[in-house]
Amino acid sequence: MSGLGAGSFPEAAVRERARVGAAAAFPALADYGRALFGAPEAVPSGDELDAARLVPPVFVPERLEKLIDLAREPLHGDVDLGTEIGGFTSPLPLYLSAFGSTQVASADLGQAASAQAGALGVPMVIGENVVPVNGYGRLTGGGGRSLLGRISAYAGAVPDGVGGVVVQQSTEDADAEVWNLVYSDPSARPLLDSGRLGFELKVGQGAKPGLGGLTVVDPADGDRLSAQFAVEHVFGAESGRALRCASPGTFTEEILRQQIRLMRNNFPRARVWVKLPPGRDVALAAAVAWEAGADAVTVDGAEGGSGWAPTSFLSGVGLPLAECLRRIAGPAGCLLVSGRVWEGLRAAKCLAAGARATGLGRAALLAVDEDPEAGLTRLVECLALELRLLISALGKYHAAALTPDDLWSPTGWAVPARTAVGTVTG
Repeated sequence: MSGLGAGSFPEAAVRERARVGAAAAFPALADYGRALFGAPEAVPSGDELDAARLVPPVFVPERLEKLIDLAREPLHGDVDLGTEIGGFTSPLPLYLSAFGSTQVASADLGQAASAQAGALGVPMVIGENVVPVNGYGRLTGGGGRSLLGRISAYAGAVPDGVGGVVVQQSTEDADAEVWNLVYSDPSARPLLDSGRLGFELKVGQGAKPGLGGLTVVDPADGDRLSAQFAVEHVFGAESGRALRCASPGTFTEEILRQQIRLMRNNFPRARVWVKLPPGRDVALAAAVAWEAGADAVTVDGAEGGSGWAPTSFLSGVGLPLAECLRRIAGPAGCLLVSGRVWEGLRAAKCLAAGARATGLGRAALLAVDEDPEAGLTRLVECLALELRLLISALGKYHAAALTPDDLWSPTGWAVPARTAVGTVTG
């Protein structure tokens, strides 16, 4: 364990799941037969997803259909969590969120997360600025914090027929021709030939919507990176550190359309994803992306993000994930969301509100920090058990079957019913 911290996140609970696995979905085993259990004391929350509840019905016609199909009473183990995520087959409605060049995604953590995500068969996004900051890795055999190192760790562990790697590109990555490097690299050919390579256009992120990537660098790295990035000495000369600022990029509706069409034309064998920040026009941006042919749109709620960001942005900039889901209600394509997801209940609420899958960001990094060999695997095993229990309680047996009718909110928050889109595999 590296001592990685996450003060604004339920770090202790995530680390427990990384150690214990599925058993952490329940109260402490030592309390069985010795304690009385019930709903915990209500804690006021400004997060609408936290305040919302899943509400099972009394009458469950889909359970009857499953009963007839199985010739027995269905159980939570009969819930199928398999789905299609942005053109990739996944055994779970989960993906590994983008880790870029931020220092916390070190060589050990980044590669450990990649290898475990690969073994789980869930798609993985590699974030921005990895190549401009850490290098591509072709000359170093893919080691260290390089892009190729993360791709190789994932590809070496993923089973046939599932998963996929999505490489994000920002303005500085475009200058480094990151997508061209990956698309033509023999090391990535197995993923490309099996239809498991994608590229994600980064329009923004949840931690700092409207800003580009920010990292803290030492003077030597600052000098090396100053030709590609803005480097500002905001911490004072005595600190020996500088702020490296990336460009957020410039987008209009037409620019976004053209960028997606260019991706489809230049990289016809790769899936096309678009990552949106939690902006006030997020519904319009998502609609433009799907209309232009994006295989998936990823939305980071304002609660999301693992990287360095100004305190003012973390506390007061961007729409909460719940509001993003409400505005995009009835998505016309594959909608992927992230923002404080670490357990099955919040993930299930997102699925009911219209998402196809949810991303693990800080939770994944904490899990692999707790146990680099199996921490993420155990965290996901616990989350998957919770999802099966919750979906079964709703009288349904597929993750894609959840609808806004399965949600209730004391604030009156509601998401209009949506029409199912895409083909779900399981």
